[in-house]
Amino acid sequence: AQKKGQAALDKQNAPMIAGGITPRQTKFETNKEKLRQTIRAALSAATSFEDFSSLLLREGVAVKESRGRLSYLTPDRTKPITARKLGDDFDRTAVLAVLEQNAQRGVTVHSVPQPQTHAAGAAEKTEALSIKDQLRADRAAKTAPKEDGVQRLVDIEQKMAEGKGRGYERWAAMHNLKQMAATLNVYQEYGFTSPEQLEAAVDTAYQEMRQTSGELKTLETKLQGKKELQQQVLAYAKTKPARDGLKAQKSPKAREAYRQAHESDFIIADAAARYFKAHGITKLPARKALQDEIEQLVSKKSGLYNTYHEQKQRYAELQTVKRNIDQILRREEPRRRKEQSHER
Repeated sequence: AQKKGQAALDKQNAPMIAGGITPRQTKFETNKEKLRQTIRAALSAATSFEDFSSLLLREGVAVKESRGRLSYLTPDRTKPITARKLGDDFDRTAVLAVLEQNAQRGVTVHSVPQPQTHAAGAAEKTEALSIKDQLRADRAAKTAPKEDGVQRLVDIEQKMAEGKGRGYERWAAMHNLKQMAATLNVYQEYGFTSPEQLEAAVDTAYQEMRQTSGELKTLETKLQGKKELQQQVLAYAKTKPARDGLKAQKSPKAREAYRQAHESDFIIADAAARYFKAHGITKLPARKALQDEIEQLVSKKSGLYNTYHEQKQRYAELQTVKRNIDQILRREEPRRRKEQSHER
């Protein structure tokens, strides 16, 4: 497509060049490349996903997030282009990373600037990748196990049977002694007096974690729906001048010509209208009220996620304690039977 387009453009520019006129465009750009430039320009001027979406809508591009993936709908298309077809720089992770960087730098949102040069685009890509690495490191630090937390006991006999050496055996023996002490401390801190109480606590912790997880999923679905509605409301509002202009046309022929002249606006407006109809929306919500509702849902989601994270850690800790207790009891059982046999 690039070669054919460039050849056609060169052919079109040939008469102008022969006449001593400098053509306005000498390098052919595919629709995808134009979309990439539009997205990069919007990214450089946005500090949040809402800003990013709004800036793209000003250029006639609607961005949609589904199952953690982004897609972009241009005015001349009825089917969106997925971020995967545009490149890694335009997927959800990269976009959010750049937006976070802009927020930290305090970028002021005005309008979409002109597309950057190749060198500037390369620099931006490098910055985005560095932010992705930083975010990945932050997540790893948050999810890394605590050094002072209780850990599972090692089955030394099984490991030795698998071919481990004497050095590993010495390390495992010391590790198990430390974890037995840590297991006993946690067991006493919770106030358990029997393995049955511990097992009941594990079951309760699991049920609480699953309940919070379900609430999180429900909340995320609702939040996603509100964000989609906000995108459609913004897109529909942008087309108001075109829709008002259509009403002013006096004849069917004039209206048809007007629609063709403003085809991109009516594609967006029709898509938004279909969305409203499919979701039973007869009256559009106020944009400020919708934004406030989204912010409240985001805040609630953040608090609920913190609760889920704490419950997940508690469940993992109790589960580890239970496994260690079970392993200790299994080891003690043969010894206890042997002692009882000697007493007889």
